[in-house]
Amino acid sequence: MSFNEKAVIMNAGEMARAVKRMAHEVVEANKGVDNLVLLGVQRRGVPLAKRLGEAIRQVEGREVPSGALDITFYRDDLSRLGPAPQVSSTEMPFDVNEKIIILVDDVLYTGRTVRAALDVIMDWGRPQAIRLAVLVDRGHRELPIRPDFVGKNVPTSQREIIKVRIKEIDGTEEVVVGEVLE
Repeated sequence: MSFNEKAVIMNAGEMARAVKRMAHEVVEANKGVDNLVLLGVQRRGVPLAKRLGEAIRQVEGREVPSGALDITFYRDDLSRLGPAPQVSSTEMPFDVNEKIIILVDDVLYTGRTVRAALDVIMDWGRPQAIRLAVLVDRGHRELPIRPDFVGKNVPTSQREIIKVRIKEIDGTEEVVVGEVLE
């Protein structure tokens, strides 16, 4: 499957501003950072969660614990990933019980990734609440899931793809929209 890039829809500055705005929204919605933790969905959600945590620290002057969530074995399409799916690590350096978790991911599409992430979190404990923060919401939900904090809403067609490129993983910083070429 190849990808025909059509347009850059967020540059590095726009991404940074979106994360900063989301940090303010998270703090306001939770009336501070007490009992708050951040969990990034592997891969690009992890650096985004760290950035969100840093932006929250700049707003509140307090560190918010951050972790990483691997959902590979919780996916409902695991059999389609091939014989050796890429597995990352789950790192939760905190107890999730009675915490307010901000689940962070790059793109929200069908909602299936979030559903898998919720299953992982519930296997680790019983949080007080789970809120969803995404850099891009592109629509086309298949499950009744909606984000609480959104960097940018981007209406797309089913044929289009949104790619978030993160400096730590991709060497560049941008969000692009493109089309799948068959």
